[in-house]
Amino acid sequence: MLSPEENEVLCRVGAGTPMGELFRCFWLPAILSSEIEADGSPRRLRLLGEDMVAFRDSDGKVGILDAYCPHKLAPMFYGRNEECGLTCVYHGWKFDTDGACMELGNEPDGEDHKHRVKIRSYPVREIGNLVWIFMGDENNIADFPHLEWAHVDAEKSHVTRWLQRTNWAQGFEGEIDSSHISFLHRSMDNSLRGSAVGTSIAPPGIWDDAPELTLKETDYGFVYGARRRAGENLYYWRMTQCMLPIFNQIANDVFPRSGRCWVPVDDYNVMAFSYVYNADAPITQEQADILETGRSFPPLRDYVATELDDGYVIDTFISKNVRGNDYLIDRDVQTDGTYSGIFGLTNQDRAIQENMRSIPGIGPGKIADRSREYLMTADVPVITFRKIIIKMAMDLADKGIRPKAADDGSLYNVRAISAVTEIETFEELLEIHGAECLGTVTPAMAAE
Repeated sequence: MLSPEENEVLCRVGAGTPMGELFRCFWLPAILSSEIEADGSPRRLRLLGEDMVAFRDSDGKVGILDAYCPHKLAPMFYGRNEECGLTCVYHGWKFDTDGACMELGNEPDGEDHKHRVKIRSYPVREIGNLVWIFMGDENNIADFPHLEWAHVDAEKSHVTRWLQRTNWAQGFEGEIDSSHISFLHRSMDNSLRGSAVGTSIAPPGIWDDAPELTLKETDYGFVYGARRRAGENLYYWRMTQCMLPIFNQIANDVFPRSGRCWVPVDDYNVMAFSYVYNADAPITQEQADILETGRSFPPLRDYVATELDDGYVIDTFISKNVRGNDYLIDRDVQTDGTYSGIFGLTNQDRAIQENMRSIPGIGPGKIADRSREYLMTADVPVITFRKIIIKMAMDLADKGIRPKAADDGSLYNVRAISAVTEIETFEELLEIHGAECLGTVTPAMAAE
């Protein structure tokens, strides 16, 4: 468990907080490239507690600006996106993607004074079907992460995003909790036991619900192996990386591979970006249709714009399965269909994480009260994650020590793997797959 003070360090992400400043050392996914069109509607964003708007100008260049005009603090979301700039409709102040003022519409001498006016803009990069943002010191911009999925050709990857109403750490911790897949995501069909319906989380017939875990710390975070019994002298291994501060991969032995990024919206909400990619071939239409219709993830057709608790509307995606309707749990399905009775892996995770016991004084799920937990050996990856990232945040705050991965994006050049094998130990498996798991130049990155 964590002390209340440690939990505050882990969960608070605003400017000036230890964890917030740590996040500002890294490039972060901000929005899907497909969501913004040249001269199209701006999109609202909130990241790390900061409100912004994203837009694509007439030349196709993406800009992310402060949400409010510096003149009278009017919302730029309602602005006109045209002729290579975003114009505030209140008084006609216009800004380009770099935040420079192009026009002062209501000023007779605006042409002489526009050079004195600027709206805050953020460095952006468009890679891997995503627009990425850097929110830290522009004199010390991070090395871009060498993630294989972000560097394959656009047609070889598929990215979605959705809002989860929890602190970022609750979502991230779920990704490195290997044992929960044997329960929360289980089919009640014994022939599929150990696997989630419609996914490759585990091969059919894996009956071992209590994996043995072994872990090795690395410069990007750590890699851990979860070993399950898979028959006489056989073991099912899942080798998974925790790539701090936000990146995870889902263990697999073949393409397409997948994973998630957990970007804090603020202290109480997180944006999950889910990616699927194939370094060897384009994502097929059939695969895209599966992703879009929710057989593996929440269906995009069920996503709607939603309003955050303090009234700032954010253009995002959220499933129709929410706390107010108990995530559409079906007790009949729970009896003889799936262990949870809730459709969709992500909905199952959200139902638990959005309703965890919170610290006193805020609603359920907002920030889990980790001082009340009773952790065991199955929780070693989560315990290690907390230890490492809190130390990273405090080293930055107290000593000015930047995390290594912020300045060396190649550390992220790894793959998660899964295998059914006679190999018994984590060390033996690393001897065979260590290059992939600990960091090497994967084929997609070698082509860079």
